[in-house]
Amino acid sequence: MTNPTQTAVSSSPFWQYWRGLSGWNFYFLAKFGLLWAGYLNFHAMQNLVFMAFLLLPIPNSKLHKIRHWIAIPIGFALFWHDTWLPGPESILSQGSEVAGFSMSYVIDLVTRFINWQMVGLFFVLLVAWLFLSQWLRITVFTVVIMMWLNLITLVGPNFSLFPGGQATGTVTTTGGTAAATVATADAKPVVGDIPAQTAPPTSANLNAWLSSFYAAEQKRQTTFPATLPADAQPFELLVINICSISWDDVEAAGLMQHPLWSHFDIVFKHFNSATSYSGPAAIRLLRASCGQPSHSDLYSPAAKQCYLFDNLAALGFKTQLMLGHNGVFGDFLKEMRNYGDIQAPLMDQKGLKQNLVAFDGSPVYSELDQLHRWNENELKEPGTRTATFYNILPLHDGNRFPGQSKPADYKARAQVMFDELDTFFTELEKSGRKVMVVIVPEHGGALKGDKMQVSGLRDIPSPKITNVPTAVKFFGMKAPHQGAPIEIDQPSSLLAVSELVSRALDGKMFTADSVNWDQYTSNLPQTAPVSENANAVVIQYQNKPYVKLNGGEWVPYPE
Repeated sequence: MTNPTQTAVSSSPFWQYWRGLSGWNFYFLAKFGLLWAGYLNFHAMQNLVFMAFLLLPIPNSKLHKIRHWIAIPIGFALFWHDTWLPGPESILSQGSEVAGFSMSYVIDLVTRFINWQMVGLFFVLLVAWLFLSQWLRITVFTVVIMMWLNLITLVGPNFSLFPGGQATGTVTTTGGTAAATVATADAKPVVGDIPAQTAPPTSANLNAWLSSFYAAEQKRQTTFPATLPADAQPFELLVINICSISWDDVEAAGLMQHPLWSHFDIVFKHFNSATSYSGPAAIRLLRASCGQPSHSDLYSPAAKQCYLFDNLAALGFKTQLMLGHNGVFGDFLKEMRNYGDIQAPLMDQKGLKQNLVAFDGSPVYSELDQLHRWNENELKEPGTRTATFYNILPLHDGNRFPGQSKPADYKARAQVMFDELDTFFTELEKSGRKVMVVIVPEHGGALKGDKMQVSGLRDIPSPKITNVPTAVKFFGMKAPHQGAPIEIDQPSSLLAVSELVSRALDGKMFTADSVNWDQYTSNLPQTAPVSENANAVVIQYQNKPYVKLNGGEWVPYPE
């Protein structure tokens, strides 16, 4: 027999109001669980408005059902918005490129988004919700937590959702042993190369700091001589721009002890590529002679003195261009010419050995085979100053071995690339030719992934993706560097590469009886770790990474 009192209570407007969430309780509880696990960037106010929409009393049962049907796409969109997955802007901007992926690569990418840890968490939350909802009004619990999260958002840095997440103390970054320069950005003094980071990490302060960073970077450039001295020694410069390798990737692939590293004279341990995509990375390297521009500024004309290879050409270097691929995907070659101003003809690729099939089905050529061809061409004009830009992508996500459909193992591909470069370096050492080789990766390959992005996804230029193994080697020196490579530990970026090239332009390092390596590598320009793609910016502020997506608010990058 039904209890009249219980029936009256359960049908009263008060309980109808609190039962408005019904099955949506699990939706919010799942979001809470993922938030605590670090897989969500929770926008409390939007979720609070959505909850209020669900709780709004609607006496008419038909309208009540219509509301829930309307809520389904809204809930899906809000859940996607709270995740770190690429937003609609990013997906639409790269839609044509994704269309060029091979079907096997697309299937591989889709399967990576199945995170079994998240599936397990959903299952645990579902069981807990089904069990507790028999005795507890879960809606009351959900509303309380939603109000608490919104209060944290409104109060700001005095409250923190996560343990130990309180605002950090004041930290000042002045550039350490950077060159003794003083610039002015927005009427604020900048000591050294990096703007001071003294304000609390609020969203407004991070925006202000980023503006001061770009304002200071606009004033920086490498000084190249108008002419070379009469006794300058000709040498060859080879810049190798490698796609998809970071220090994190090298470690994950177990190649930290590969013999290749013993060849180098200089190795950067904290070198920021400033982006996680190939086109912008190549443009930034070709414009290395000026301070770091914003992503949008990459696609506007730069001052003539910003283009590294134009500066070298003005001093008598013959500029050359090599690609380990066809340069078609993403209009890579076209962007290099339009925005990096490298107009040298593409070196002949006919007859080159094909090591891999790229993610879009195009050929990926053997590095060793192509470098041998470069060697042959250089030997035809001995004593000529040359500057060659060489871009390769054997490590790009989705590449496969010829005759196979599945993507090739990253470590296997990296091993081949390291072995081929090691062989080439050994051959150069034996040749006695004067050559300066600079290796500057475009970005990492996100081999391990993290809480924000699955393995291989580089929509957000996280620190582990943009901290790349940049290194320099001189061949044919009368007094070569002895011992382990010189490690540059300061935060550096492309301006430091341009500076090292400019300091070696007279070629006297190759013929000197002794080289002052400390002097050569001291006071290199430092650059704060700021990385940017079209829809994401990541900065290091007070020794912690922060990210801003699609022009929104800054949030700590989950580590």
